[in-house]
Amino acid sequence: MNEDVFNTSLRGFLKKVGITSQREIEKAVRDAVANGSLKGHEKLPAKMVLTIGGVSLSHEISGEIELG
Repeated sequence: MNEDVFNTSLRGFLKKVGITSQREIEKAVRDAVANGSLKGHEKLPAKMVLTIGGVSLSHEISGEIELG
């Protein structure tokens, strides 16, 4: 395994995950506030599940997103 190639590829994947996830969350929250489903001061439970084929990895990360 080439560690440099692996590291570069992994970082690129994680950057894509972070950027696209943030955009999707922001859009969903703004839409919910706009249509009245949220007031804008809630704390929202959040969960991300990471799966990687070929190595049987499934990792769950839970947290909370505070709207203020």
